[in-house]
Amino acid sequence: MIKKLGLACVLAAGSAAVQAQDLSAVDCSNTVTQLEMNACAEQDWMAADADLNAAYGAALAVMQDLDAALPRSEHGAEANLRKAQRAWITYRDAACAAEGYAMHGGSAEPLLIYGCRARLTAERTQNLILLSNVL
Repeated sequence: MIKKLGLACVLAAGSAAVQAQDLSAVDCSNTVTQLEMNACAEQDWMAADADLNAAYGAALAVMQDLDAALPRSEHGAEANLRKAQRAWITYRDAACAAEGYAMHGGSAEPLLIYGCRARLTAERTQNLILLSNVL
């Protein structure tokens, strides 16, 4: 029990030190440490997420227009897109958590998870763009 508590304290102290570092100035074209690689992977995912949010907003507007052109009793495009997006987010997060298990508990686990999230998010963004352009 004492060993576990001691390890928890060491991990917590290490985590606080990592959080205190400013990773916003990391040169992602020349990462050296695992911490930098993880930070850059997170930045890639955040950029992909911003693109996804823009594409989702555009697709949502298309669905709202479709609903507006139908009798109220036939509305459902917007609601179904929202439902699909929520389900997709659940899928993405679970799929990427599973992918992260290749390095579970290690310092590279976040790299795998963020990389997966960025990849799947970029794919979803393209699907939403296609949806918006087809209709």
